[in-house]
Amino acid sequence: MNIVAYLVKPGYRAPPVTTPVPVDPSLPRVCVIGAGSSGIAAAKALYAAGIPFDCFEKGSMIGGNWVYNNPNGQSACYETLEINTSCPRMAYSDFAMPADYPPYAQHEQVHAYFESYVDHFGFRHTITFDTTVEDVRREPDGTWSVRTSGPTGARVKTYDAVLVANGHHWDARWPEPAYPGTFTGTQIHAHDYRSREQLIDRDVVVVGMGNSALDIAVEASKVARSTTLSVRRSQWVLRKMLFGRAADQVALPGWMPWWVTSARLRIGAVASGSLTRYGLPRPTHRPGQSHPVQSEQLRARLDAGAIVPRPGVDRFDGNTVVFTDGHSTRADLIVWATGYRVSFPFLDPHLIRARDNDLPLWKRTVHPDLPGLYFIGLLQPVGAVMPLAEAQCAWITDILTGRYVPPADTQIRKQMATEHDRNKRQFYTSPRHTMEVDFDHYLWDLSRERKRGARRARAAH
Repeated sequence: MNIVAYLVKPGYRAPPVTTPVPVDPSLPRVCVIGAGSSGIAAAKALYAAGIPFDCFEKGSMIGGNWVYNNPNGQSACYETLEINTSCPRMAYSDFAMPADYPPYAQHEQVHAYFESYVDHFGFRHTITFDTTVEDVRREPDGTWSVRTSGPTGARVKTYDAVLVANGHHWDARWPEPAYPGTFTGTQIHAHDYRSREQLIDRDVVVVGMGNSALDIAVEASKVARSTTLSVRRSQWVLRKMLFGRAADQVALPGWMPWWVTSARLRIGAVASGSLTRYGLPRPTHRPGQSHPVQSEQLRARLDAGAIVPRPGVDRFDGNTVVFTDGHSTRADLIVWATGYRVSFPFLDPHLIRARDNDLPLWKRTVHPDLPGLYFIGLLQPVGAVMPLAEAQCAWITDILTGRYVPPADTQIRKQMATEHDRNKRQFYTSPRHTMEVDFDHYLWDLSRERKRGARRARAAH
């Protein structure tokens, strides 16, 4: 039993891979879609196991969402973006982040870390860049046909398994239906925000209260003529640093029940201080019932009057935004920080579709009706995705090499329904919470299942 919370010890790195790993052609052939943080975790696991695979990346660089101005056009990275999970809690288990990184690394440091990870484990040559996966379909014999387009033109190849790692922070979700009235200024989604240059001398309204919304509002408050933060549903905003250390490093073993983690988040919210004194309403949910929102600078900017909080948008009237409390403000730029849709443009929606971002999966990885199709990083942890994606890939590698045997189909479906309902109950109902998991519990639970499956595999032989 893992009795400690996940923390990668500073300085710890597995030995580098300096000689090519031979491919075992008897193993299933695999396609990996994407070379972001989840895709490279998949490529590394498959390469180390000798599994034949192709990894296709739409752009010319690895790193996905952590690449500023990523040529693939999918990244939402902005100039001041930094991680919301501290480095020891975000790092892959066998590759610590550099010791000279700050507690919360900047985006360029995270990207550099991913580059080092790929080179350290020697699998860069397995990634095919500037190649888009256009279509993935299941053939009658159970294999998967994958059509790609790239510098050499269109190609179709057949695989035994497909690992989907295309991310879920790229397909911008705008308000539906649109608010009444006509707005004569500029509207952008947070996905299209890059730097404060877009905010200088503007009257800015930021809509939303997630991490990106608060980061953008803080930057606007320093360079814009005016900054208004429109909040339809208030959130508990935690500080990143408490008592001189990264707040998330006061973590708990994964076997402990959720209410203990929720209690820890409540303590963090109380210690961080209420936002009601600045004019924001008290959240209608308890800390721990929503995805954590963090900001070190928000309180100071509210205190200085540089950010004016308002409730949700009611309507537009030319260059005026009218809010639900009757107040209005002049604006020439609205930034919609309203989240993302989960979508798979290469999969037929009749085959699989995340309606309202809700896609039940076993261990957030396996769809029981589609053997050979796996989803990597399609979860929203109270923590970082990277270690969970790494654990998913280790599990899938066990499946593909025969070291793991799953339980009966009825048990899989029962577990999937139970876990999905439990995770949804722990958070208030919202499209942003359909994939939410408890970071440490997820790692502990998946580790237990891998051990059970290994015992089943040994018994079968």
